[in-house]
Amino acid sequence: MHFDETKHNIKKWLLHASAEEISHNTAVHEIAEALALALPTAQLLVNRGYNTPKEARDFLAKEEELFHDPFLLKDMREAAETILDSVKRGDKIAIFGDYDVDGVTSVSILYLYLSKLFADVIYYIPCRTSEGYGMSEASLRKLAADGVNTIITVDTGITAQAEALLLKDLGITLVITDHHECHGELPAAAAVVNPHRPDDTYPFKELAGVGVAFKLLCAMESCRRPEASLGECVRTVAMAYADLVAIGTIADVMPVRDENRLIIALGLQLIERSPREGVRALLDAAASDSRSKSTRKISSSLIGFTIAPRINAAGRIKNASEAVELFLEEDPKKADLLAYKLCDINRERQNEENKIVDIAYARIDAEHDFQKNPVIVLADEHWHHGVIGIVASRITDRYGCPSVLISFDREDKDSSPARDDIGKGSGRSIKGMNLVEALADSADILEKFGGHELAAGLSVRRENLSALCERLNEYAREHFVGGIPIPTVDVDCELTASDFSMRQAEELSALEPFGVENPVPLFATYRMTVSDVAPVGAGKHIRFKLEKDGVQVTAMYFRHGLSDINVYPGDVIDVLYNLDVNEFQGKRSIQLIVREFRLSHEILTSENEEASLYKRVFDAFDNKTKISPIDAAAVLPNRSECGIVYNTLKKELTLGHEVFSMRALGHLLDSHGTPVPYAKLKFILRIFDELRLLLVEENPAKEDVFVFQYVYMHEKTSLEKSEILRWLRKSAEQ
Repeated sequence: MHFDETKHNIKKWLLHASAEEISHNTAVHEIAEALALALPTAQLLVNRGYNTPKEARDFLAKEEELFHDPFLLKDMREAAETILDSVKRGDKIAIFGDYDVDGVTSVSILYLYLSKLFADVIYYIPCRTSEGYGMSEASLRKLAADGVNTIITVDTGITAQAEALLLKDLGITLVITDHHECHGELPAAAAVVNPHRPDDTYPFKELAGVGVAFKLLCAMESCRRPEASLGECVRTVAMAYADLVAIGTIADVMPVRDENRLIIALGLQLIERSPREGVRALLDAAASDSRSKSTRKISSSLIGFTIAPRINAAGRIKNASEAVELFLEEDPKKADLLAYKLCDINRERQNEENKIVDIAYARIDAEHDFQKNPVIVLADEHWHHGVIGIVASRITDRYGCPSVLISFDREDKDSSPARDDIGKGSGRSIKGMNLVEALADSADILEKFGGHELAAGLSVRRENLSALCERLNEYAREHFVGGIPIPTVDVDCELTASDFSMRQAEELSALEPFGVENPVPLFATYRMTVSDVAPVGAGKHIRFKLEKDGVQVTAMYFRHGLSDINVYPGDVIDVLYNLDVNEFQGKRSIQLIVREFRLSHEILTSENEEASLYKRVFDAFDNKTKISPIDAAAVLPNRSECGIVYNTLKKELTLGHEVFSMRALGHLLDSHGTPVPYAKLKFILRIFDELRLLLVEENPAKEDVFVFQYVYMHEKTSLEKSEILRWLRKSAEQ
């Protein structure tokens, strides 16, 4: 009955503004009045740092975002002129990219641009499983043997010092474009373009790899057309490639501000109005894959959660070149075939992912001590390297704590594990523990590591695995308050029933595109009454009917079945959600897209008091100690109540319903007009089990979930034989 925050993902809701605070905020009222916006929309703008009507107006009009001069990037002119000179000489040019969406889109736009210049150009993306990340000596010698004269890296290369020296020895010109953090000296290349260079003064540092490649194209276009203005050249490139730049930027989870916001907005418009064949085919294939309408609104969410995973799957499971070929394809039929192939690969990725997830969840639920170890570390043989990062994300989301998954994938799968086996791992974290810093604390026992605050990769020898687990957990205990991770979720503001309007839902689109630093607005409404809850989509989703102050609204809880929740009509819940417009058969209505919910404070308090009462009384019975007569009387059932519970369960068992949570059984009794409080009901079940009127077995993995089995009796059994019942009566009479 109690929620154990060390075992369940109980997130702390960080509410930026309550309904009362919104009503008293002067800046919010000024923005709302000046721009004719609803108060919650004005509050969203204030949350994002736009505190005056002018700032808010400029943000909504995207007037404050301009493309910066690409030549402000260090080495950009050298990079553009070096590449154009290679094209003029007829050199064979190779584009070397990464295997994720950012890398794929970077390769694609540079290949398409150079092809239009009639360059002799190829591309190379290493295989994730056999070659790993970045340039290697083997891959470079292979390109040299193929007659390559110039190599341009995209979304990679900034740490390739040794590889740059090798290319110099081979007589191959190297141009590096990247956006990752710089460590140590820059590689010895003809040009190194990276906004994170220590000596770079570019005004916007958060470009994705494809964003840097886009700036390179703008620079080359300007060098090629000295008679044209820089703005005209940038517009030409943007109108040709903004769709792919937007896809890569969204997929790489870059902040949606400054240039990124503008390029994403332009890119989404291009996809909406005139998508290139590869993008169109992937949208159609994804819609067919999910059996949804192909006319879905083009948004950052659609790209991030539907399109990007299918592109990423190629690099994770097969070869990222298949995704590049899709973006290069101009024939509709061939594009369709490639798109469906990517969907097939994505399903393969999902199947592999789900296999690992099932194994991981079972091990965690059975073995992990959350109070002792705030970090989950799991290792296994031959888990697919391409999906363990996704599984780590799901584990962290489910359990609300950092996780690291490691796979020891030996070449000889029949050989016995060895101490010096090297495992490759992926980790995910939550606010409060910087994962890269945690790994740096264990650098002496790691082969290598790298990444960001909330996501990182590593390699470790088998003999150091236990030490790594101990050190990560020690680090976490020192950095989490109280030694226990409590995940948080930022909530924009509270909405009341009067805010459930089409105007409010439609106004939110003015803030698009959404993403990091401009997230999809997340709202909270407290004490909503559940009037109905029903499965939809073959039981894969849940539809709620919720009521607040006389206003009823539909709420969808996707990717959850009834078995995942423990909520029933009549319950009062607090809800976190996105506000959406639902269109069905020509009718438009608002709906809530539920992200999280919890029982209201009043219900939780009442149920926890009942749980405490039960524990207090049962502990006294178990230890043969005295208990307050008032407590004993509160849980003492009469014959009628026992009969009602018994007959209800007997009827359900005949229908094949054997598993009930305490809340489900309580709701069932309440719906029949015979409510029985939690503590008393649990004692009734104890009595039934004691007398073997029913077999009652509690699920060890799920608190307060019971499996019942009917016992056929040849003669009646008297309740008076119950030791529990006799003790309760005696205690109540004292």
